[in-house]
Amino acid sequence: MDPKAVKSDLVLILDYGSQYTHLITRRIRSLNIFSLCISGTSSLETITSHNPKVVILSGGPHSVHTVDSPTFPSGFVEWAQKGGIFVLGVCYGLQLIVQRLGGQVDVGQKQEYGRMEIEVEKNLGVFGNKKVGDKQVVWMSHGDEAVKLPYGFEVVARSQQGAVAAVQNSEMRFFGLQYHPEVTHSPEGMDTLRYFLFDVCGVSPGWNMENVLDEEIKAINDTVGPDEHVICALSGGVDSTVAATIVHKAIGDRLHCIFVDNGLLRYKERERVTETFESDLHLSVTCVDASNEFLGKLKGVVDPEMKRKIIGKEFISIFDAFAHKLEQKLGKKPAYLVQGTLYPDVIESCPPPGSGRNPLSHYQEPS
Repeated sequence: MDPKAVKSDLVLILDYGSQYTHLITRRIRSLNIFSLCISGTSSLETITSHNPKVVILSGGPHSVHTVDSPTFPSGFVEWAQKGGIFVLGVCYGLQLIVQRLGGQVDVGQKQEYGRMEIEVEKNLGVFGNKKVGDKQVVWMSHGDEAVKLPYGFEVVARSQQGAVAAVQNSEMRFFGLQYHPEVTHSPEGMDTLRYFLFDVCGVSPGWNMENVLDEEIKAINDTVGPDEHVICALSGGVDSTVAATIVHKAIGDRLHCIFVDNGLLRYKERERVTETFESDLHLSVTCVDASNEFLGKLKGVVDPEMKRKIIGKEFISIFDAFAHKLEQKLGKKPAYLVQGTLYPDVIESCPPPGSGRNPLSHYQEPS
């Protein structure tokens, strides 16, 4: 979705490898605020092009002391201050703020993992709606801790062990939480996010999932010419099915779908999937039985990533043949290939540098 078409302020999340990053996105969208997740090592130009009102620096499995640990780009702090942007660091994101702005982060004397209790020391910033002395249970996962704050920052809350749990610099509009407010293990976490976004940052809601369909159909019609045709590979999964349904609403029978039986499907899955597409979704689907080709090339292969690459290459070969046949039938080449992608695919395929995770190939939703 084009952020410019969204009728709400944008909350941009910089992903540093936390398993909960996409959950933050979902939580914020549930508040009718549009949220977008991009790589934490994106260029300043990329970040500024989204014109966010708020930037959230996610958690991650890193230490700021590691040489190749990911960080925000040079000039980020100056841009945020000049543009009136609010910045919230979560876990690793808090430590990034402290370290990059001149504070000190050390290996924690008592590393904190799991359910912990924190106590509000000042009713400011993210805890402006709390009372001093208020306690709440949160979910922590960190080995390092902030031991010296940058100039102008103050501690807002501490853990039961005395470690920094929340910080702020109201003048700079920089805030930090040393726990995950987005998970259900932090019972008051959503209230904290809601208060921060609406009361502290003054974010204007207006994004609604019901508006997405009309906006996407318009975007598709603006992209695909009135005489152009589109190919979509269906797997039966959520992403390709939703993508195909939306494109079909936009361009009708100029969408040509293909379903490939690779020999790895569940019993009767091909029949059930094609019946659903044709009877319930009214999509015309060409079904290709390529089980012998796939199983023959996978024979003897045990490495998971090698299997993914073999499957992906075979899918491409089949799609290419389908496209050539369609070109002969139409007298013109199909103009576009539909791509259906979920956030987990994006995160797994493009892990942040220094995360220790290898990019994974994705073949199950080859649309």
